Amino acid sequence: MPPTHTTNTYILLFCLLTSLFSVIKATFNLTLPHQHPNPEAVVQEVQRRLNVSIHRRQMLDTAGGCLTGNPIDDCWRCDPNWGNKRQRLADCAIGFGKSAFGGKGGQIYVITDSSDNDVVNPTPGTLRHAVLQTEPLWIVFKSSMVIKLKHELIVNSYKTIDGRGANVAVTGGGCITLQYVSNVIIHNIHVYDCKPSGNVNIRSSPTHVGFRGKSDGDGISISGSRNIWIDHCSLSHCTDGLIDAVLGSTGITISNSYFTRHNEVMLMGHDDGYMPDKGMQVTFAFNHFGKGLIQRMPRCRHGYFHVVNNDFTEWKMYAIGGSADPTINSQGNRYIAPTNADSKEVTKRVDTDEENWSGWNWRTDGDIMVNGAFFVPSGDGLSATYAKASSYEPKSAALVTQLTKYAGVFGGPRDDDGTASFTAGTITGDSASGNTGYSAGGNTGATRSSSEDDGDYFGMIFGGGTVALSPPPTTIFFIVFVLYITTTNNGGLFSLLLLL
Repeated sequence: MPPTHTTNTYILLFCLLTSLFSVIKATFNLTLPHQHPNPEAVVQEVQRRLNVSIHRRQMLDTAGGCLTGNPIDDCWRCDPNWGNKRQRLADCAIGFGKSAFGGKGGQIYVITDSSDNDVVNPTPGTLRHAVLQTEPLWIVFKSSMVIKLKHELIVNSYKTIDGRGANVAVTGGGCITLQYVSNVIIHNIHVYDCKPSGNVNIRSSPTHVGFRGKSDGDGISISGSRNIWIDHCSLSHCTDGLIDAVLGSTGITISNSYFTRHNEVMLMGHDDGYMPDKGMQVTFAFNHFGKGLIQRMPRCRHGYFHVVNNDFTEWKMYAIGGSADPTINSQGNRYIAPTNADSKEVTKRVDTDEENWSGWNWRTDGDIMVNGAFFVPSGDGLSATYAKASSYEPKSAALVTQLTKYAGVFGGPRDDDGTASFTAGTITGDSASGNTGYSAGGNTGATRSSSEDDGDYFGMIFGGGTVALSPPPTTIFFIVFVLYITTTNNGGLFSLLLLL
């Protein structure tokens, strides 16, 4: 019996459903409105950029020029006139924070005053006055300075804090807070000795002053924010975390930074029960985890975390930890284990039995293990076939020393040999009891479009509420179309859709 018109329709729709099922599934799996629907594609793009930079260095830099193979640095540092084209930096990010515009397209704001005397009515020319403005600004510094904050420095959207050309340090009460904002770049800044502060009114915008409770004392605190890029910063010795990201933050890259003298280095994720953090996506690239670190490099909940070409030269407990089924994709890193025989494992599943974490997707791909270090993969990460199919082979692991050579602020001190540091004191963090240690301008670029100005992401908001995600219009149209066809054909295909 020849196929009927209705049968052909069923077959056609079945093919369409099959081909688009993965897209529909990914759409409904999104938990944040701005997370990337295909994180593996971001991973592959990072590796492609890296391979291009390494190849360029090998082919063009044989005479000992400036190229390093680091795609971020090679994007701007080789231009001797970079100081007149500062906003070029905004085009150099990689990974999940690649779309962080910062203050690109805005005016240059020059910091001339290091004081922080009034958190309600800050003096023009201070860093606090600059970061609370509503318009995009590219913030630079007239000279080297240490900014001793009285309370949290609350940064508004579309800001770049660019410390290149000066030695700039931020310390004191609260330190840097990014709360419900977007498009922020922090570059070439020391952040150290940050302590809790608060229970005070602080201005957050030209038109708003609000009460702030006591802060945790993070170096950089990211809450409910997106499109954030932290690059070439040096962080050490804060009361809580050096960098923490919580409450549905996503689209973050932390790169070329240098971490020392701290216990709980980075926390990614609010708590195990906070489901919006499933949409958290963070890239850690070309960072140096140095002297006096104990754990959380990072410690992850939910989300997707790409750890690529970092140098882990010290930890006391573990390097990378997690709970609540995060995806950990470790590629081309160097892990140097401590002498303690009980601390050789790179990874730690926090407060979770193996029967629960065995399905978590943690994979190691091209990592270098030194001094007995070992990484325990799980889930899809156990399959070498999966790793090769889903990401470019990381051929750059042997170049970790070169790729992280300039991690931290440019020209800043290094204390890996125990002889120098930016500060001295006790290793700090929530659970650091008993752990001690000693340490001796042009306005270029495109402006943001009206489509990117999509809401008030700033304010004195402390709740953990999330934004409901609507599927893309094309997906809605497709679903409505299928339902219409199936209901007009006696529901036969609708039963098939349910089986899918």
